[in-house]
Amino acid sequence: MKKYIIVSAFLLTLGLFRASAQQIDTSGIYGERQDTLSASVFTARQNGNFLSKGKDIRTEVISAAGLCKMACCNLAESFENSASVTVGYSDAVTGARQIRLLGQSGIYTQMLDENRPVMRGLSAPWGLNFVPSQWLESIQIAKGVTSVINGVESMTGQINMEHRKPTDEKPLYVTASYMDDTKADLNIVSALQFDELSTWSTVMLAHVDGNFKAMDMNGDGFMDDPRSLNIALGNRWLYYGGDGTQVRFGVRAISDKRRGGQMDKVSDNPWTSDILNRSLNGYVKVGVPLNELNTSNMAMVLDYTYQNLASDFGYVPMPGMAGLYNGSRYDAGQHSAFANFLYQNQDNDDHHFTLGLSNMLDVYNETFCYGIVKPRTPSRTVLNDLGAFGEYTYHHGDVFSAIVGARLDWYNLAGIRFSPRVTLKWAPSEQWVFRANGGRGLRYSTPLIDNIGVLSTGKQVIGLTDSDGNMIHPLEESWTYGANATWYLPFDESGKTYLSLDFFSTSFTRQMLLDHKMEMEMPSGNMTDLVRFYELGSLVGRNYSYTNNLQLDFSTEPVRGLTLTLTGRLTDARQTLGGQSDDIKPMTSLYKGVFNAQYATRLNKWIFDFTASVNGPCRVWDFMKDLDVNGSKLYANGYTPVYPLLYAQVTRRFKGFDIYIGGENLTNYRQPMPIIGAEAPFGKGSVPGYSGPEFDASCVWGPLMGIKLYGGIRLTIWKKE
Repeated sequence: MKKYIIVSAFLLTLGLFRASAQQIDTSGIYGERQDTLSASVFTARQNGNFLSKGKDIRTEVISAAGLCKMACCNLAESFENSASVTVGYSDAVTGARQIRLLGQSGIYTQMLDENRPVMRGLSAPWGLNFVPSQWLESIQIAKGVTSVINGVESMTGQINMEHRKPTDEKPLYVTASYMDDTKADLNIVSALQFDELSTWSTVMLAHVDGNFKAMDMNGDGFMDDPRSLNIALGNRWLYYGGDGTQVRFGVRAISDKRRGGQMDKVSDNPWTSDILNRSLNGYVKVGVPLNELNTSNMAMVLDYTYQNLASDFGYVPMPGMAGLYNGSRYDAGQHSAFANFLYQNQDNDDHHFTLGLSNMLDVYNETFCYGIVKPRTPSRTVLNDLGAFGEYTYHHGDVFSAIVGARLDWYNLAGIRFSPRVTLKWAPSEQWVFRANGGRGLRYSTPLIDNIGVLSTGKQVIGLTDSDGNMIHPLEESWTYGANATWYLPFDESGKTYLSLDFFSTSFTRQMLLDHKMEMEMPSGNMTDLVRFYELGSLVGRNYSYTNNLQLDFSTEPVRGLTLTLTGRLTDARQTLGGQSDDIKPMTSLYKGVFNAQYATRLNKWIFDFTASVNGPCRVWDFMKDLDVNGSKLYANGYTPVYPLLYAQVTRRFKGFDIYIGGENLTNYRQPMPIIGAEAPFGKGSVPGYSGPEFDASCVWGPLMGIKLYGGIRLTIWKKE
């Protein structure tokens, strides 16, 4: 606790810088520049979630107002009002979160930080927890395949985060919140400018949060959420020259420590998960105009990230067996370097093309130990993607646009791949917008880190290494196609009333699969449960993996100050697995519905938010069908139950600061038995007379915590005129 107080005091001191500021910025190197001194400054109430009418691709925007609708301590908690994105836990002990888009895991969604690829590899399981939501001014969610400029890892979509800018009008912005489960959160953002023309400007960002008390609300002996301490510091700079040259650079450092597992009082040697993530990132972006009108320019983006992960699961020193482990250990380091060089030309408003070269390099050093084994020699893997790309955009006024892009990539472990992509938009009138896109997606798989939950099991894990003991990283391949139609109802001239329907389909030709329902005979003759990894197509018989996703969105503002949004999604996910009885993809919900109502009084003095969602069933793994509670089958029909979630928040705004209170999961619904075999986490033989299922904390489909109440404050100091 003393360490936490010292860190908090340091962060608070950091935020007490004040200077003049300007805002707004664009996500790319070039684009419509709105952060000049001549930009108009105005205040208006903005919808929290809305579909962007002007984007060529179907894009949902979560604005700064939307990021304030929840407690929103981090990015993982920012999607509750969206049916497009579903966020769940990877397992019930580590606190790792994962998103789903178009019915597929978030590893197939490309995450961008102002158009720089992030949350790749080791940072993916906890990356959503590493981004404080109050560091952001908006999030854009694009469905389907997107631009080829940043690679083709966007297999189901792309989520771009816009951070608060060095040119912000807020020299000091502080938020703090506290939940009744002892989770505390503090953010400080300070934007500074060094001259009247804002030639040089910077923004400093600081964040600390932590869970300081272990809680076991369901009485299974395991913490519902790990104890944790997360510290993040960032600094971003912008130089804007009089000739139009832009230079942006910044650094960010993260330390995240978390301890989950059994409560200390349960056992003298409890099953625990100890995880330490440390990360350092630096980037520079340079844009240089080649003529006075900036219709031709060149840009360079360089980014480097070092990620270090040290983790132990169920680790207990074995008496008399020095150097051996009873559990799992995964230690890894990742060096990632991204370079992108672009030439852009736009002679007129109708034609625009981009040419470029890019390289994505990942170097992994991994040590994986499973079961009672000695440490293994680290496995070193180099993954490199060198690509050349071109993209042409045609606009026929506001009526029609077409974006045609292609990449030729050389993957050092897989050879050359060609990836075409097309995006079309047609707006025949003010009321109608039609969109379509399609193309190929490719990414190197990191099977263990993509499925980190398997380390929270007592099952044997196989298929992660080759014959030499090196971790495998196969190249995955998919094709995604989709279309969207949006109707802006004519009686609302503001464009806030619309009905939108979209359909997307993703099909994999190569994919790394995880199968929970396998068995293996041990030397003793007993059968043990097994988790096996293998590639799609490696088994005899049918082999396919695809999802079809249908979504309907409706939004309206029937009276001034009242915004209503209703969204529904249907998902048909199919996947052939060798050990499953049918092809419906396990642990993927069949549907979801979200209703959000927000009412703001005159001058936004009071803001009331209410969100309700209904979460459809998902098919469980076959081995879960035999689970019982008090003598009755938990999943008698092979599916999870339908469950509702309710959220509410009230905000009172004063001059310069806001106070808010709220509640999450007000229905108090919790997944029954989130940890299977919690009585014997070290194996069936570790508890005399135990005959229940093997320990498994990776099969999470619902909330782990009950009702959570919170309160917070947002303090804003605006630039003086």
